[in-house]
Amino acid sequence: MNVLLTHSNHVFSDEKQRQKMEPYPPLQTILAAAVLRKAGLAVDVCDTALDSPEEVLTRAIRKAAPCLVVVCEDDFNFLTKMCLSRNRELAFWTANLASEYNCPSAVHGSDSTDRVDEYLKAGFNYVLIGEVEETLRELATGSPPEQVAGLAYRESESGRTRRTAPRGLRTQLDELPMPAWDLVNINRYRELWLEHHGYFSLNLVSSRGCPFRCNWCAKPIWGNSYHVRSATSVAEEMLHLKTRYAPDHIWFADDIFALSASWTEEFADAVEKMRAQIPFKMQSRCDLMTRQTVADLKRAGCCDVWMGAESGSQRTLDAMEKGTNVQQILQARENLRRNGIRAGLFIQFGYPGETWEDIESTVHMVRAAEPDDVGVSVTYPLPGTKLHQLVSSELGKKTSWTESGDLSMMFRGTFSTELYRALARAIHVEVRNPGNSSLLARAWADVDALKSADMCTVEVAS
Repeated sequence: MNVLLTHSNHVFSDEKQRQKMEPYPPLQTILAAAVLRKAGLAVDVCDTALDSPEEVLTRAIRKAAPCLVVVCEDDFNFLTKMCLSRNRELAFWTANLASEYNCPSAVHGSDSTDRVDEYLKAGFNYVLIGEVEETLRELATGSPPEQVAGLAYRESESGRTRRTAPRGLRTQLDELPMPAWDLVNINRYRELWLEHHGYFSLNLVSSRGCPFRCNWCAKPIWGNSYHVRSATSVAEEMLHLKTRYAPDHIWFADDIFALSASWTEEFADAVEKMRAQIPFKMQSRCDLMTRQTVADLKRAGCCDVWMGAESGSQRTLDAMEKGTNVQQILQARENLRRNGIRAGLFIQFGYPGETWEDIESTVHMVRAAEPDDVGVSVTYPLPGTKLHQLVSSELGKKTSWTESGDLSMMFRGTFSTELYRALARAIHVEVRNPGNSSLLARAWADVDALKSADMCTVEVAS
């Protein structure tokens, strides 16, 4: 069987991502391609990230005449986990295109796992639920669907959705082959990075999942499990990328990197021994950024750490079941500063029950931490989370953001979407343009005006 893999992340359809222009190859997609290749199948990848999806997909299906078209989303990209409606629309369009060419189609990703019936109704023959590689390999090599764990499909006679037994998670990640980097146009990514940033970045992962239980975090693929590759294998892949593609920078796309202090030390040792250092950024938690771990990350080449601070209000952190405290945020920031590593903070406004005092506490925390960068969002209830259950009765017709910069409140928050968007702009200006006093004054004036309007609305309603 020849299989065509694709995905639905198109950079130019998302205004925020178009402005950032930090595109990465679809890592899960090319990893799944490598697994199919290892099984002896003919595989191709149609990468829709940087070109007109409709044009390149149509051309690819005509050329390959595949026996199976698979929309395999990149589970390691935060955009996939956001379940954006614009990406969903492209996936649905792909199912219809495959049908026009009489090609069976399958889909895998966070959104399709949450919305199995919608994706089957849209035209997909199969939804691959949970970890994708083995489910896809068995399906593509001809196993009867009813015998493939982790699969959903419609029975031909009744039309009812059938789900097979859940797929167990892979525990030995070192058994996976190297991603099929040759199936994407690396030079196109290089050109865009150099044009917009002056350096070239590639993506890599060391682990799957996250064991922490923040109650707003959706985990439809790996749940609360966590499995990590050996430190040596990760260092070896860094060396391979360094030798083969010469990136100037690496993004470790793990949900959480450096979970174990001993693993981090071993990783730094292996990187130094192999001379595999490439400057890299990663995401972790403030309570993991101890002095020793940060020093080891520095040895391995780390230049940026993004931490999910979320709030400067301890009351809000406790409500989120974050398991951290405000002082740990500030201490982690200082540990990173001491080692010359840039610190980014993810901030979240709009959690249920948030007050203006909670917002002020977050602003004060950001000012005290003085991060090098900040990412600001609003609380986004995704299916399968405790948060979603908490606000489900308040959800309206819109249940997904359109694109990554949407920032719409999906439930009845304390304040309006407009105010939270203004807060995001003001925090970004304060961190990224601290010397522009006039821009900063206008940004906070917008916040004050919207706050006054919101408070009047609240008083009338009460």
